[in-house]
Amino acid sequence: MILYNVTINIDLSVHDQWMKWMQTKHINDVLATGKFTSARMVKVLVEDKGSVTYSIQYTTESKEKLERYYQEDAPRLRQEGLALFADKMLAFRTELQVMSEHFPKSALQ
Repeated sequence: MILYNVTINIDLSVHDQWMKWMQTKHINDVLATGKFTSARMVKVLVEDKGSVTYSIQYTTESKEKLERYYQEDAPRLRQEGLALFADKMLAFRTELQVMSEHFPKSALQ
């Protein structure tokens, strides 16, 4: 399993508009490509005056599917965010491979 993590720092002046766009359109558009099985949005708990940072974690079954996303979908989907939020949004991307998952024994019963 591969996690495609997009960390985004968004300026407070466009935060509410960006949040609505992310939660009602962009994440759904990424999932609609068929290359990811799930997505999770989390807030980074670091104080930063004037901006907020989020991590959006998309799960995919393989590196090959992620590469197909980069080739077939990413340019178009990234362009929309740049057109809407330009220099008010800073993003960087990380690829992570899940090696194992662990749960407390009580969660398995």
